Amino acid sequence: MAQKYIDLTTLKYLLNNVHGLSQLVQLERYKEHDPESMGMFLDSVKEFADRELFPFFKEMDDSPAAFKNGEVIVHEQVGVIMKKGGEMGLICGPFDYEIGGLQLPFIVHTAATYILDTANNHLPGYLTLTLGAAELITHFGNSALKDAYIPKMLSGEWGGTMCLTEPDAGSSLSDITTKATPTKDGHYHIKGQKIFISGGDYPYVENIVHLVLARIEGAPAGTKGISLFVVPKLRTENGNSIKNDVTTLSDFQKMGQRGFATTHLGFGDQNDCRGWLLGEAHQGLKYMFQMMNDARIGVGRGAAAISMAAYQASLQYAKERTQGRKLRSSGKKDPNESPCPIIEHPDVRRMLFLQKAIAEGSLSLILLAAKYHDLQLAEKDQATKEKYGMLLEIITPIVKTYPAEAGAVAVNNGLQVLGGYGFCTDFILQQYYRDIRIFSIYEGTTGIQSQDLLGRKVLMDNGRALELLLNEILETITEALTMENLKPYATILGDKIKLTQEVTAHLMPIATEGDFERYLSDANLFMEFLSHLVLGWIWLDIAATAEKDILKKDNTYPLDFYQGKIHTMKFYFKYELIKTSGLAKSIMHEDVLTLNSEKDYF
Repeated sequence: MAQKYIDLTTLKYLLNNVHGLSQLVQLERYKEHDPESMGMFLDSVKEFADRELFPFFKEMDDSPAAFKNGEVIVHEQVGVIMKKGGEMGLICGPFDYEIGGLQLPFIVHTAATYILDTANNHLPGYLTLTLGAAELITHFGNSALKDAYIPKMLSGEWGGTMCLTEPDAGSSLSDITTKATPTKDGHYHIKGQKIFISGGDYPYVENIVHLVLARIEGAPAGTKGISLFVVPKLRTENGNSIKNDVTTLSDFQKMGQRGFATTHLGFGDQNDCRGWLLGEAHQGLKYMFQMMNDARIGVGRGAAAISMAAYQASLQYAKERTQGRKLRSSGKKDPNESPCPIIEHPDVRRMLFLQKAIAEGSLSLILLAAKYHDLQLAEKDQATKEKYGMLLEIITPIVKTYPAEAGAVAVNNGLQVLGGYGFCTDFILQQYYRDIRIFSIYEGTTGIQSQDLLGRKVLMDNGRALELLLNEILETITEALTMENLKPYATILGDKIKLTQEVTAHLMPIATEGDFERYLSDANLFMEFLSHLVLGWIWLDIAATAEKDILKKDNTYPLDFYQGKIHTMKFYFKYELIKTSGLAKSIMHEDVLTLNSEKDYF
């Protein structure tokens, strides 16, 4: 098994140098923190991950979570991460001091959870789902709900989930049928089923608190009639803890993330499942989307982490594996020479640079989203808050999608570096390959994210969000144009801004005419197009930071470290950003070939 799963140096460089943690902690909300203490916190998380997560990664894949004799069986490290995660502040970290939180910047908490994900992506979901459920109760619950649930959820004594999907509804939430019947005692009787519930049941916690979307009897049809309920596995009556008629019906055996329990839950099979309305009636989807937006950043974070861990494993292999000989100037190989490490072969280096570009670029993208989250929360000026809110809105679909889709390509290339060994279970790349595949499906598939990006976010406020994003990119281009080494790449990215405007100018009239089916028919291509633009910006920003550090002779990191970031930016521009040209041609092509017609060509 690989010995290294994360590049902590790059994580800290991106956090401090590229994304300016020292400026962020000057804001009133975060003034009790400083970069030094945050660095120590991340070091302690890394030590914890080294000890309690990484050594059990393969073991959890070999012995998956399972449903046996009416109970869900999971690895005992689930209990460890819930207990220790609670103690270390990995659940309560972003919460306000007043409710027992640490008021950490979300960007630091994201970095900490990323470390856990790189070490063992099967475990952190138990923590983060609990955090997300607690966050919704904190935002929308009354004092009784907060007092009853928040303390034990933040401590890790109780777990939490989100329950949206139903057997016959899938991602179409307007079609959910789970019912909520009001009672004179203030609670509701809940009846229905939910599927694909991550962390839906497991031992090692005293209780699991489900946030369940359901329809109150007589509610309007569609998404407008959906409400959100707090439905614990165990409820308290007269000081006693009793079963709440929440039943695990089965589990799902998966190709990857096998240590992360995924369940099929039944509510009210004995007509005695009680739930408590969270917030106002018929506002459930709006509330849940707050959790889902954070969860989508979390999905991107998990995929970025897997691509990083896979890169570290394949990089280690490429340095150690000897095979073949280098070509000489004659074009021939000397059979008398010893075989060279495969990292010396150009095609292997190409695959490794692709992994590096995607893994590190995805990480910086995730940290950027977390930073926007922090700025939206902490800034006092309303116009500034709205700006960062809109920036967060438009990049969230990309943050969820790019690390998952490009990350799968990166891990696939890592597996290829290992050749036949990559296909064998003795080597960890095949597990990373299986694990990352779910991330483009979690929390809304790539198709759903693409329609959200083009159908909602690009059109939002008459294109204001996209305009703000392009302005952010132009700021980086303007700075890079002042650096002789980066000027050609800044110019290239500037041309891609113009190409983006050309693509949107082509698409907007189609939307204005009301032909939304055609407008969204190539939404996935637009997602890929805009993702490449954004990652080009991410890499130019990293390179500009490194170039400034070189020019001021900052020796905090070795010169090769800074130059490596610039080299990887150049690689991304040559091999990845260039793809926007072909994507633009496809999006603006006159043929519309995927709409349904009277003829069945299948």
